[in-house]
Amino acid sequence: MKDTEIVSRIDTDLSVSKDAMRSSPSRAQAIADGELVAVEPGIAAEAGWNAPVAISRAAWNDCVAWSDEDTARQVPQDETGRLWDVLYMTAARARRGFDTDMYAELYRVPRGGRARKARLVRVRCSIGFGDEREPVITIRQADEA
Repeated sequence: MKDTEIVSRIDTDLSVSKDAMRSSPSRAQAIADGELVAVEPGIAAEAGWNAPVAISRAAWNDCVAWSDEDTARQVPQDETGRLWDVLYMTAARARRGFDTDMYAELYRVPRGGRARKARLVRVRCSIGFGDEREPVITIRQADEA
């Protein structure tokens, strides 16, 4: 489905009331509340994204977050490298084409245990509209709404 079709569908779909659209939280509010983590535009662009990118808190905690304690307990990694992996792999998958939603797979070492080996994880990447109707990218865990 193309972006213009999404707008048209939202504008004409009677099951989505204008009041419901107004009461939904804005992207900026979701970022301020910590539900989404805004990605610095420079690293997003280097990885291949030409639109603002945000990652859900759950996907960030699973695929990006990494501390010195994690490195000491598990394997040497850092958040910048893990973020790069998520951005690069989702951008590479997007270059193969998608309308508004797609899934990408990448390997990451799970946090919080003693794992040293990377495991496959699937993330969902969506293109939509930001608060000013600009195109934005949102990366979530595969099972997140």
